[in-house]
Amino acid sequence: MLKVVSSEEAFEIISENLTSVYVGTERVSLGDSLGRVLSEDIISRENIPAFNRSTVDGYAVRASDTYGCGESIPAQLDIIGEILMGEGADLSVGDGQCVKISTGGMLPEGADSVVMVEHTDNSFDSLCLVYKAVSPFENVTAKGDDIKPGATVLRKGTRITSRHTGILASLGIKEVSVFMKIRVGIISTGDEIVPAEGETPVGKVRDINSHILSALMSEKGCKCTGYGIVKDIYDDIYDAVLRAVKENDIVLISGGSSAGTRDMTAGIISSLGETYAHGIAVKPGKPTIIGKIDGKAVFGLPGHPAASYFVCLRFVVPLINMLYGIKDNTRAVKSKILRNISSNHGREEIVCVKLSDEGAEPVFGKSGIISLLSESDGYIIIDRNREGLRCGEETEIHLF
Repeated sequence: MLKVVSSEEAFEIISENLTSVYVGTERVSLGDSLGRVLSEDIISRENIPAFNRSTVDGYAVRASDTYGCGESIPAQLDIIGEILMGEGADLSVGDGQCVKISTGGMLPEGADSVVMVEHTDNSFDSLCLVYKAVSPFENVTAKGDDIKPGATVLRKGTRITSRHTGILASLGIKEVSVFMKIRVGIISTGDEIVPAEGETPVGKVRDINSHILSALMSEKGCKCTGYGIVKDIYDDIYDAVLRAVKENDIVLISGGSSAGTRDMTAGIISSLGETYAHGIAVKPGKPTIIGKIDGKAVFGLPGHPAASYFVCLRFVVPLINMLYGIKDNTRAVKSKILRNISSNHGREEIVCVKLSDEGAEPVFGKSGIISLLSESDGYIIIDRNREGLRCGEETEIHLF
């Protein structure tokens, strides 16, 4: 019989018992850093931009020389040169002078603003007429406006995305220190399981779980190793678990987690280490096992694909984030539910939803139905102390 714990108790078990795994660090090139997790803060050593630069095409001026000018009384400034983007500014702007400048060009000494070319007339030889006054640093990005020396631009625990590579490149960073990929071993068990490739014999089902779990773990920055399909033979599962524990930081055993006579996962985990929980009050995913062998986290996951996926998403991914030092990065939005959803009091329930302009439409299906995942945009979590949600009620949608 399962000894069921709440989701809150499961998170507490994970936090207190499974976070001692040491995750090493390594240095990788900027080009190889996408998806990796920073193991140290990134501190700027320079100003970005490194100089005052124009944000428009026009004329670099002293703002005070334009005060009071207008369409009827333009300011008259002497053009003393031109600065193109990428060139140094070896000119100095004095009273009554200006310099023609391109977008991105370096402001010359003495200039503190730029007049857009649309507000000028340079039809006269070496003379620029300015028809609109500017204020100091108007149309200018000042030195250090974006980043100043000593600023923390990215923090330890940040998963590097395409948005972050630009700022790293702007600082001239060629390599970053990242956590080594957490190693995850995946074992799929069951006499009824056959490889996903090829024909499926009568009474058999394709191995979905090892593929979907491996993909999810890879998305979260882990290195996955599959240990194939293991039949419901105690010694075979025992040997596979023992090998996976030696070679990985986290082990996921798909199938064999319920209380049936042929389900041996809990017994094997207990014989090799400790079992902290066998059963979580969550739907889908009740027969989940949480254990530890030789300091490594071991999870026994349900055999049904959707249940296995959601348990991994809800309980294994937070452990990975803890080990990497990643703060809660759940993507969520608020939306109203478009129909009533009933739920069993006392058990947290996960329901897939599809989003539209009108709201969130529940996508119902049993825990073994894998199509509901691909049809959904996210999911809601109904608290175990509630009996469901009413149509029109606003709730939090966790996005995939």
